[in-house]
Amino acid sequence: MLVVEFTLAGQCFMALNGGMRFEYTPAVSFKIDCVDQAEVDRLWDALLASGGKAERCGWLRDRYGVSWQIMPTALPQYLGGPDLAGAQRAMAAMLQMIKLDIAGLKRAYDGKSAA
Repeated sequence: MLVVEFTLAGQCFMALNGGMRFEYTPAVSFKIDCVDQAEVDRLWDALLASGGKAERCGWLRDRYGVSWQIMPTALPQYLGGPDLAGAQRAMAAMLQMIKLDIAGLKRAYDGKSAA
């Protein structure tokens, strides 16, 4: 049995390889908060490299099948902002996205069409 301990962003994790074979599921995923679109794009591209698979609403699976959520830190202000109609528009826009687009979410929240 192989046990590996590692730290990501100050959080300790342990992974082990041994015993019964369990299929990996998206019940466990890693969420990365991104401050801007450049960070979203950079991490998205890096995690999809070498065989990853894009999914909906900012989710993807890397080449090992591990699920990741690449989330802009601005997302809560659009999905939970004080303008309920704006939040509904932002949610509808997000549900149509694969990789999240911060400018598109803002336009939807503000009720503006795509430029």
